[in-house]
Amino acid sequence: MLKPAVVALLLAGSAASLAAAHLCPEAAAGWTAYVSATEARIGRELKSPRGFLALDFAPNGAAAKKAVLAGEVVVDGMETRGAHGEAIDVPSAMVHHWRGAVLIPKMTVARLVAELQQGAPPTKQEDVLESRVLERRPDWMRVSLKLQRRKIVTVVYNTEHVVVFARQDDRRATSASSATKIVEIEDANTPRERELPAGDDRGFLWRLNAYWRYEQTPGGVIAECESITLSRDIPVVVRFVVRPLVERAARESMTRTLVSLRARFSS
Repeated sequence: MLKPAVVALLLAGSAASLAAAHLCPEAAAGWTAYVSATEARIGRELKSPRGFLALDFAPNGAAAKKAVLAGEVVVDGMETRGAHGEAIDVPSAMVHHWRGAVLIPKMTVARLVAELQQGAPPTKQEDVLESRVLERRPDWMRVSLKLQRRKIVTVVYNTEHVVVFARQDDRRATSASSATKIVEIEDANTPRERELPAGDDRGFLWRLNAYWRYEQTPGGVIAECESITLSRDIPVVVRFVVRPLVERAARESMTRTLVSLRARFSS
């Protein structure tokens, strides 16, 4: 086991080595390929008679769904593979892919979707500092979020997202959001606050997509989120220390999002 002093030194070196990064074209192309493959798989699942939620197609899906219906928040890591089962290469970057689900008791899909379309996420959670709707159309809206990520270092972003809703039937609906703007803020919440050039910052968050599924059950609505983000890669010298922290932070962020959603809409 590493001594605390050694861990502190490694993390300090990590923060210094992550001072600047650049989103290269190869990483952007790899992200596009990864998202395309993920969305193709989601499309197949939504058309399948086997189920509706991503949980329905997971190896441990039955047990996980039972846990969700019992009131637990279930979060798992995911990975999209290529057409022949191969890993999808995203050079000089990392894809973070997570799925989580929660039961919102005494809720209906129709009511949940209607209320979600009324406004941006509330700012009552650690990750969302500010939120507002910039534009709204039927089953479509553009929202602005000021996001905060806290692990090793604190990073704040100004972001914009396009959100699209779709109803499968009275019991099932989906929504998908993709970030159209992600810029890191330097000296956040001070008079010196300014936006850094997109894709030319410290590289902790370059892309963000989220895919939601809502399914009616006798006890309420299961809300399931599949989140994919892109960040810079972790230097090899500190990867074995930093990567577990990054993964824990991602799991905790997904959990907070789901718990906040349940609290927002619980009767």
